[in-house]
Amino acid sequence: MTSKTSWLLLMLALLTGCSDQRAAFEIATSKHSLTLIRTQGFFWEKTAKYAVVATRLPDCMRRHAIGPGNANTKMEIYAPGNDAWILKQGKRMYVVETRTCEGFAKLEAEPEGGLGALQGVFQLRDGELTFVAAKNTGPQTPVTDNPPGANQAPAEPTQTQKADPTPGPSPQEK
Repeated sequence: MTSKTSWLLLMLALLTGCSDQRAAFEIATSKHSLTLIRTQGFFWEKTAKYAVVATRLPDCMRRHAIGPGNANTKMEIYAPGNDAWILKQGKRMYVVETRTCEGFAKLEAEPEGGLGALQGVFQLRDGELTFVAAKNTGPQTPVTDNPPGANQAPAEPTQTQKADPTPGPSPQEK
């Protein structure tokens, strides 16, 4: 093998270390989503460049640069409402909206109303960028064969129900 061929193979091996990964959080359908893009120049770099694409087709789609961050950092997605989404990457926070897809800003502090419900996390799993949906932390309703209250005695009528002055149909109307 010539030195020129060896040099080309070495350069090719270095270039294969480049990484451009994407993962999507589908909000309602694949046409309404947030997609995180993570670009890393070389596998040994400890930082990556991040961008988010806000999409609500057919009305809008826009890419917003987040900038560099730790290559292995997680990005949490919160839903404060009104098609606004808060992206939290460590201590840094951003807000993006999907009504027009144009709104994007870095937040200096947590909003007064809070972050909203955690929707999930973009993270690396086995070297691949993925979106992991948040688990429902609310009270779980047990799944049974009987509808709720099927094994309970009927409730006693309330005082309002007992004192209802509205006359019912007369026996002749039935």
